[in-house]
Amino acid sequence: MYAVYAAEPNRDDPLASLTVGERPEPEAPDGWVPVRVTAASLNMHDIWTLRGVGIKPEQFPMILGCDGAGTLPDGTEVVLHSVIGDPAWTGDETLDPKRTLLTEKHQGTFAETVVVPARNAVPRPAGLSATAAAGMGTAWLTAYRMLFTKSGLRPGQTMLVQGASGGVSTALIQLGRAAGLRVWVTGRTDEKRALAEKLGAHATFGSGERLPEKVDGVFETVGEATWSHSLRALKPGGVIVCSGSTSGPNPPADLQRVFFLQLRVVGSTMGTLDELRDLLRFVETAGIVPEVGLTLPLSRAEEGFRAMLDGRTAGKIVFSRE
Repeated sequence: MYAVYAAEPNRDDPLASLTVGERPEPEAPDGWVPVRVTAASLNMHDIWTLRGVGIKPEQFPMILGCDGAGTLPDGTEVVLHSVIGDPAWTGDETLDPKRTLLTEKHQGTFAETVVVPARNAVPRPAGLSATAAAGMGTAWLTAYRMLFTKSGLRPGQTMLVQGASGGVSTALIQLGRAAGLRVWVTGRTDEKRALAEKLGAHATFGSGERLPEKVDGVFETVGEATWSHSLRALKPGGVIVCSGSTSGPNPPADLQRVFFLQLRVVGSTMGTLDELRDLLRFVETAGIVPEVGLTLPLSRAEEGFRAMLDGRTAGKIVFSRE
């Protein structure tokens, strides 16, 4: 079958191992189902896989793609949940020490067919297109958990999103606006800030710009480049929810500010199957149209990867079946 995969790990030149070609048709073990992929979205996790981060060398070649939307053999349209855990685990599957994501142990969604546990194929709401649904299982689920499970923020409070145009950031803007929060966003360029405003941000600021007042919560995916600004932006007792560190994982701690102002720093990773179901209902009920900045056929996957590496994002990058 036709697929986009990492032929081998390449830490210094990840796109050198990006390959478009034929891979074996997958077989579904007991309890798993084949899904004919209609659309799948690109995530930074796919870049890390190409670099060999979080995956053993012997597991290559690995089909890329953490999430997507497709069709079951009986015709049911589904959204894929990419967290695959130990069947014996109970409770929050993101805390399961044996959990994996698609592309870490099991082949991913940038292919004609992917196999997943039956429970991981969630019916797609009728009002949500396959292209929009393709980003729900990773970026949007990450944003949903950050905002609704981890932050503790309430409607009417002010949230700051660091970075205006990535998949998680655009999801946070749209979810926060729909939930009744005042949404502020930072962005490096006029174009990125304009996108944030189009998606519902109440105000936008340049990266590192002094804010007119302190905020109740900051949502971090950037890391080193924005961390000091995030701490300075918070009210006493405020919260930073962090789900990534694209600019580096070792920011200055500024512990005096943390303890003196009683700030909370909360980590967040992906989301649960129940959270995905809740997210899909919320998006449908609120009438949210997820932002997709670029749609490409699988044969042009390299263009999408280069856009992500260069920071040329404007919402999700989605690959569609040709």
